[in-house]
Parts: sequence; C-alpha cells; structure tokens
Amino acid sequence: MQTLLLSLLAGLLPALALAGPVDINTADAMTLAAELDGVGLSRAEAIIDYRNLNGSFAAAEQLLDVKGIGPQVLDTNRMNIQISESK
Repeated sequence: MQTLLLSLLAGLLPALALAGPVDINTADAMTLAAELDGVGLSRAEAIIDYRNLNGSFAAAEQLLDVKGIGPQVLDTNRMNIQISESK
C-alpha cells in the first residue's frame, strides 16, 4: 500500500511543478479552472466570455467585472495571474 501511495505521489510531482502563473488573456477555460483557486469551469467560461466581449485584460483587477469573481477570489489568486500584452 505504501509503495502504491509513493508511486501516485511521484506521478503527481511533475504536474505540481508545472503549476504556476496563468495568463488570463490566453488561457482556455480548463486551464483557468485548474490553475485559479475558487474558479471552476463555470467561472472560467465567464472569464473567457468577458474577454471575448471586451478584449484583453489590462490588469488583474478587471476580473472583478466578471460575474462570479469577487475580491476574495482575486486576492487569493493575485500572485498566480499573468497578463500578456494586448495585440
């Protein structure tokens, strides 16, 4: 049993190492949901919809304009949010 647990943990380590900042201007809904705490698929899709209607985010604070994203979600994820330059 211990060997199985160690094998499972070892398999997860590369995925944990890859977790990191997510660009809210380029990430798809699945990535946003996976990388941002408190953001499930529904909220991630709302972020994508907002981005499609309003253009790229210029600042992380603009996420507050997305339905379902409040100050706590923003503050929790602030260090994990990247913003690419608009094209």
